[in-house]
Amino acid sequence: MEYNTKGTCSRQIKFDVVDNKVTGVQFVMGCHGNTQGVAALVEGMDIHDVIQKLKGINCNGRGTSCPDQLAKALELYLREQ
Repeated sequence: MEYNTKGTCSRQIKFDVVDNKVTGVQFVMGCHGNTQGVAALVEGMDIHDVIQKLKGINCNGRGTSCPDQLAKALELYLREQ
């Protein structure tokens, strides 16, 4: 799935979900080291666990963050299934 982010330095998040496990997360743009870290940490995690851990994280008062946008993308994925 490809998700266009809102309110963050990253512009898009690409990912797959296989057997309810998040895999292949890639952030387009953003803080490369941080987004690589988030992608590595969530690799193979249950989609619901990732949403629970990342939803609501705020970056510099923006009301969202790259991790929060990933949680929103995963929620959208679940709604579309």
